[in-house]
Amino acid sequence: MTLREARCQFTECLAKLILYARSLGYEVAFDEVTERLTEKDKTSDHMPGSLHHLGLAADLLLYLAGKYLTQTIDYQFLGEWWENLGKQLGLPLAWGGRFKDGNHFSLAWEGKK
Repeated sequence: MTLREARCQFTECLAKLILYARSLGYEVAFDEVTERLTEKDKTSDHMPGSLHHLGLAADLLLYLAGKYLTQTIDYQFLGEWWENLGKQLGLPLAWGGRFKDGNHFSLAWEGKK
């Protein structure tokens, strides 16, 4: 799979994830979806090699009844749904709750999650 194809697959899966959460009464907002480093600005809040730099990771904000949910456990149902979607589609979808970043959703690329 090319990077272009992976980005398109990731975007489609992310849309499905958001619609799933909405169907359960949650509100979802983007926090950090993509980040590009340039020659002019090489600063980043993400680890070196982060999939955010490749457009293959998103951090989402989850709200229920107007309350911002911040704990990894709050995102577990979405994380498990995301991982199952990946299995159904044969895609390496990864949830950050497996590595202490509960609101992180990504498509693994070159061994990175």
